Amino acid sequence: MQDSADQVVQGMRGVRARAREQVLSEIISIAELQLRQRGASELSLRAIARELGMVSSAIYRYFPSADALLTTLIIRAYNDLADAAEAALQAKGGDSSLRRYLAVCHGCRDWALENPQRFALIYGTPIPGYVAPRETIDPATRVARLLMSTIELNRPAPQFSEAADWAAERSQLALKLSEVVGEEVDGDQIAAGVAGWNQLFGLLSFELFGHFVGSVTDNRSYFDAVMLHWGRHLGLD
Repeated sequence: MQDSADQVVQGMRGVRARAREQVLSEIISIAELQLRQRGASELSLRAIARELGMVSSAIYRYFPSADALLTTLIIRAYNDLADAAEAALQAKGGDSSLRRYLAVCHGCRDWALENPQRFALIYGTPIPGYVAPRETIDPATRVARLLMSTIELNRPAPQFSEAADWAAERSQLALKLSEVVGEEVDGDQIAAGVAGWNQLFGLLSFELFGHFVGSVTDNRSYFDAVMLHWGRHLGLD
């Protein structure tokens, strides 16, 4: 009898867990629709509750604040972007380090063009009053780590900078990454790699947010040329 009662309790818990997951999925879907239609600054838990037909207080059992929901959306966006880049790397990378690097870049661009509002959420104007928690750091750096994986970190890069006050920061970058990958890496290579990461997302931001209007007319060709330039600057072939 006790076993039967335990099974009933476990079954009820399973039903409640599935119901909760369903509501969470619906909240996120509606929030991402709000994101596309009105932008992150207009995200409203109360409006989502109304859409779901629940009292506004009930939604706080799932997300204690709008910031908590934003954090979930941000983490999902970073991870979906990185998943797209990884898929592109697997499909188009091949054995060439340069091709692998460019595949990651194009995977990011394709995702950004398909998801402009989600891209804006993570690389656009900061949301007033929102401070991203530490749990966003790992998802936020997935693409950077993927780009670094295409680079031979111990191969010296072209001299990155001769500025006297840059030497200490360059050494710190190399030391930090050496600890992560477990081998000695070249400071100039890492500095150039980080700059390439900035270049990638800066270029995408300019394209998506309309800053090339009146200048660049073929965004794809320009993107190809700039990313190829950075790949060669990193010594990839």
